[in-house]
Amino acid sequence: MEQITWSDFEKVELRVGTILEAFEFPEAKKPAYKVRVDFGEFGIKMSSAQITKHYKLEELPGKQIVGVINFPKKQIGKFMSEFLVTGFADENGDIVLTAVQSKVPNGSKLI
Repeated sequence: MEQITWSDFEKVELRVGTILEAFEFPEAKKPAYKVRVDFGEFGIKMSSAQITKHYKLEELPGKQIVGVINFPKKQIGKFMSEFLVTGFADENGDIVLTAVQSKVPNGSKLI
């Protein structure tokens, strides 16, 4: 594992956002949803997430998640991803979202 400096870590904008909407993403190569997330002062951003094993579309709105918002936009098929949804792989490799335990303001930075 490569070590990083505190300065390196400070460059990563890990921010909390609230999922406003989640949509099917049938064009994705691997099963995924599109999510529309409110990051407070950083705006509303779209991304895709391979989270279909652990989450149903209807349970995602209102959930606060952690995303990296300072990566360049990434083209995924015809869809433009504006941030990286973070999560952890379970024992089967299926993604569990990184979330906060208690509600915090949208846009809050992980410190």
